[in-house]
Amino acid sequence: MTRFERVAVIGVGLIGGSFALALKAANACGRVIGAGRDRENLRIALERGVIDRIAADAGEAVHEADLVLVSVPVGQVPAVFAAIAPALAPGAVITDAGSTKRDAVAAARGSLGKHIARLVPAHPIAGAEYSGAAAGRSDLFRGKRVVLAPVAETAPEALAQAEAAWKACGARIFRMTPEEHDAVFAAISHLPHLLAFALVHEIAGRANSAQLLGYAAGGFRDFTRIASSHPEIWRDICLANRDALLAELSSFGKELATVRALLEAGDAAGLEDLFARARDARRRWLGGEFEP
Repeated sequence: MTRFERVAVIGVGLIGGSFALALKAANACGRVIGAGRDRENLRIALERGVIDRIAADAGEAVHEADLVLVSVPVGQVPAVFAAIAPALAPGAVITDAGSTKRDAVAAARGSLGKHIARLVPAHPIAGAEYSGAAAGRSDLFRGKRVVLAPVAETAPEALAQAEAAWKACGARIFRMTPEEHDAVFAAISHLPHLLAFALVHEIAGRANSAQLLGYAAGGFRDFTRIASSHPEIWRDICLANRDALLAELSSFGKELATVRALLEAGDAAGLEDLFARARDARRRWLGGEFEP
């Protein structure tokens, strides 16, 4: 099994912290050095054994590291890549955990120079609505999908090492191009988050919001669970992937127009047919029929 003696985690939140804990649990790493904006969060990470040392900044964290995980809100990725580029060891593998990939690749091409050959963009499909080092779990990625989106410049050895690291965390590896990744996740992740935030915001802004939320129960809770996600993270994701997300909003708007027309027409059969087809598709999805 590939072992990384020094791992740098830039952004020790749910994903970064879980990555460190999973590598440690698998005995796939030596020391883990953490860096980030929130010193209190880093103190908690150190106290809980998620990391072994707190670096003063991202550049110090990656010094002599053989594996680097950048796990920050996607809007911060360009600044992090620029900060770590001068300090990276020649053989260091760089991976990330962002929910968008085209922007990360563009930032890397602008900042990493020759180190882009060691870049393996990644997206672990294992998030939750909680954040911070305290939410980290060594089993977060176990059995979960991680999409790797290597670029033309990515060296085969770096790709193999990044894949080994994520597999050591228990993940199942899939590959996409950055463009394919962003189109897919605009539909099945970014759009649902946007809709959940929008619904809660709209209800909370009504004059009778206290009454409405007072009666809200399981359906509202389940539909809006992801509106508990970190606002900054999702602001950056939506903006980074806005062209694909706008296309998905247009498509969804057409579906809402169809549903509205059925309601206005009092078309019971049409509504029931739409609901039945949606229920059947969801059951098939839950049953694993759509494994990529």
